[in-house]
Amino acid sequence: MKSATVIGCGIIGLTSAIKLQENKLKVTIVAKESFKNTLSHKVGAIWFPFEIQPKEKANRWAALAYKTYQDDVKDGNGVAFIPFITSYNDHSNTDWVHQLPKASVKEASSSELPKGIRKAFVSIVPLAEPQLYLPYLFQRFLDNGGVFKEKKVTSLQEAAALDELVVNCTGLGAKQLCNDKDLQPMRGQILRCKKMNIPSYADSTKKGALSYIINRSEDCILGGTDYDNDWNINVDLNDTELIKERFLNISQSQKAPTIIEEIVGLRPKRSAVRFEFDKHFPNIFHNYGHGGAGFTVAWGCAIELVEILNN
Repeated sequence: MKSATVIGCGIIGLTSAIKLQENKLKVTIVAKESFKNTLSHKVGAIWFPFEIQPKEKANRWAALAYKTYQDDVKDGNGVAFIPFITSYNDHSNTDWVHQLPKASVKEASSSELPKGIRKAFVSIVPLAEPQLYLPYLFQRFLDNGGVFKEKKVTSLQEAAALDELVVNCTGLGAKQLCNDKDLQPMRGQILRCKKMNIPSYADSTKKGALSYIINRSEDCILGGTDYDNDWNINVDLNDTELIKERFLNISQSQKAPTIIEEIVGLRPKRSAVRFEFDKHFPNIFHNYGHGGAGFTVAWGCAIELVEILNN
């Protein structure tokens, strides 16, 4: 095998393409739009295995990605390691804490807990700011000899004819491309705000009442929503007010956030990430359905993809 084509230009597609290049393949990315118009460009992009299954595989992918981010901290590329408070309850998946270095995670003390959160971890985790990291990855792909073609692929038959190996990283687009009834949107609305002097945290313990803040270099992301099977891509003013209200209640801030931009994205949620060769088109490998954890597991999936190809 000398060449491969990746369909999709979000974080899953870019990391897959780069790892395939490192495996001595000539790689082309084919996508209906550039990385600037993908879901990946809209998100907070902090390392946190949120709404992704199966748990065991997700934990392994997340661990591999964590190590990759450690080696990818460079001036200007948007990667940094920051403190992150993550709430949990008796029903939460907390296995991910075992993927972190012991010195990088601890139980939050009572003084560290945001208002209304009873239990949480404080961990040092990767943040990859999309507006910096995605252009860095895309340029890295091009510098490695990569070719980008803007084109929509409408069928698996068309996809299979693209190359010796085709990696399907189309995210929610795979619902139509693969007629995948298991794949559904999980609508996320976020507020991009001016920076605030408040610790970054996430409370995902109550379905339908997701709340988080991610401090970045020039702004902060305030979220959010986690509505299953909701195709609405328009900003909902009621959701904006709900996000602000939850933020004020948890953060104990006396000052409302200064909103720069309201953003909506549809996460590709599936009962399990589809990570396998297609049964009918054996040169197509599917890598989609990563829920709310694309940046968390992308490098790990790309590494395992290469492992599979080399076995």
